[in-house]
Amino acid sequence: MPDYRNTEEQFRQALNFERRPVAISFRQSAPAGVAKFSGSEPSGCSFWRLAAAGRTFYTVPGDHYNCAIGSYTHNLALPDARTSELDQTLSFMTGIGYLKMEEVPAIPRLPRPPAVVIYAPLADAPLDPDVVLFAGRPGKLMLLQESAARVGVSAGIPMLGRPTCIVLPAALAGNFVVSSGCIGNRVYTGVGEDELYVAFPGKELEKIAGELSTIISANAKLAEFHQGRRKQLATE
Repeated sequence: MPDYRNTEEQFRQALNFERRPVAISFRQSAPAGVAKFSGSEPSGCSFWRLAAAGRTFYTVPGDHYNCAIGSYTHNLALPDARTSELDQTLSFMTGIGYLKMEEVPAIPRLPRPPAVVIYAPLADAPLDPDVVLFAGRPGKLMLLQESAARVGVSAGIPMLGRPTCIVLPAALAGNFVVSSGCIGNRVYTGVGEDELYVAFPGKELEKIAGELSTIISANAKLAEFHQGRRKQLATE
């Protein structure tokens, strides 16, 4: 398994993110040596907050049921006693003008229901992540996107919005994903109004990290170049 501690340190030194990158894996059985989540959270994306803060753990489907939309994107069927919650949530969202019902079929979902979802700070990933998730300011995330483009991991889909958890199935499908987030996610995770998300397949992590130094150096030179042109050419 790659040295994810070293990889996270690469990102920290290069980009100085305030939030740690999160490694997320979808499996059909619990990994040895990883603690099961205990407690309750209002959404699947709440687990991102816990992992970014340093916790490593796995969840089972029942841990995700408090968010009907998140359960849907994770391809997790709600139990019989709670099946009405998805329709109720969608009715509320459409009723206040937040969502149109015809948008629902296009929402990305995981290809199959995971038995467990493992969350960890990237450095502490107990197994290879399926998706790596970053939250940060656009100028820093730009450098990640440019590094991904250098190795052929392009943003093949437009910027995503609501619900934020669709970044996971979209990235799992092989995309470099940029998301503006959604209000529920911002409430549950504390991500600021000046922050965005990016996510990409875990299998591309080492290649993207390997291009960071080139991209950062190039951007520094381009900054000098454009500053000179602005000084020379701008009249106001």
